[in-house]
Amino acid sequence: MRASRRLDLVWALLIGLTLGGAALAETSASGFWVTLVIAAIMALKGRLVIDHFMELADASPTIRTMVRLYGIVIPLLLILTYVFGPQIAPLTSL
Repeated sequence: MRASRRLDLVWALLIGLTLGGAALAETSASGFWVTLVIAAIMALKGRLVIDHFMELADASPTIRTMVRLYGIVIPLLLILTYVFGPQIAPLTSL
């Protein structure tokens, strides 16, 4: 498959995931499972962007690993915020 064709498919997948996540967030009641699905979509989109659009294949393995970890840590923080939100809120207020 040509590189430009692959990028087009990845771009279409990113758009589909964005629309699917937005539709899920708007139509579903909030809950732990919805949060998990949204976090999974975030992680998948992050990985797709990191692998296909940031051109880190030739970068230092340390840089590539750190950026990939960032794509995993942010969705995990979303889940932790949902689970421990009431405990976190007093820590962030003035």
